[in-house]
Amino acid sequence: MQKRIIGNVRSDTACLAENCLSLAELADVEVSSEDSRHPIEAALLPGFSQGWRAGTPGKQTIRLLFNQAQPIKAIQLDFLEADIARTQEYTVRMSSDNGRSFLEIVRQQWNFNPEGGTAESERHIIDLPAVSIIELNITPDISDSSVFASLEKMRVF
Repeated sequence: MQKRIIGNVRSDTACLAENCLSLAELADVEVSSEDSRHPIEAALLPGFSQGWRAGTPGKQTIRLLFNQAQPIKAIQLDFLEADIARTQEYTVRMSSDNGRSFLEIVRQQWNFNPEGGTAESERHIIDLPAVSIIELNITPDISDSSVFASLEKMRVF
């Protein structure tokens, strides 16, 4: 599924101050599913709240396809889970050759717990000169395939 992001959104001063990429102008997005009340734009573009939520349970993929290869210095990922205890795993992969090959940047697990650990915020410093695709794979719970994935925010620098 491909999706082109268009439209006006409020500016995000923190994003502007740190020179994050304007994904609405520079990239198309593919997403394996989405809840219509929480579209992918809510996680990728400044000015939204409540982030993206999957429309189907289990592993999900979010893929940014840049119109032209971009220098990428960092990726910021923010996740929230206040309702259930679960162990999430995510991987970030990048391609500089339009998907013919991928480099895994990070694979990480996080334990969410409503009684304390409800938020995960990670900034991955990568500094790659020409990235054509960024792929985020989220397994929302490594022991329960009926859990829905979510992503509060993703920013690319």
